[in-house]
Amino acid sequence: MSELNKSILQKANAAVSAGDNEGFLAFCADDIVWSTVGGETLRGKDAVRASMQKDYVNPPEFTVHTLIAEGDWVVALGDITSAGADGKPVANAYSDVWRFRDGKMAELRAFVIPTG
Repeated sequence: MSELNKSILQKANAAVSAGDNEGFLAFCADDIVWSTVGGETLRGKDAVRASMQKDYVNPPEFTVHTLIAEGDWVVALGDITSAGADGKPVANAYSDVWRFRDGKMAELRAFVIPTG
């Protein structure tokens, strides 16, 4: 199961990089809970969709350095660059902790730290 969940996350990440928000959402449970530690919590695909439409006008660029999986959990460690409020690139390190349920991404706790 762990390898399957890693594969699902990799496909979902590829969709985000390609600007395919709906392709990403196809990998998510309808009742997904997406929390950014120190930030907001989104509940459900519609909330995630609205956030992506606003925040991912230009798809973020990210590099996954490590994927760690066990059971229903996958942790991704990497770097991400996205557009800031002024439109300029903002570099961050991140750790995403994903919980899977029935082959879908059901919960995210995202830790995002500016790097420079």
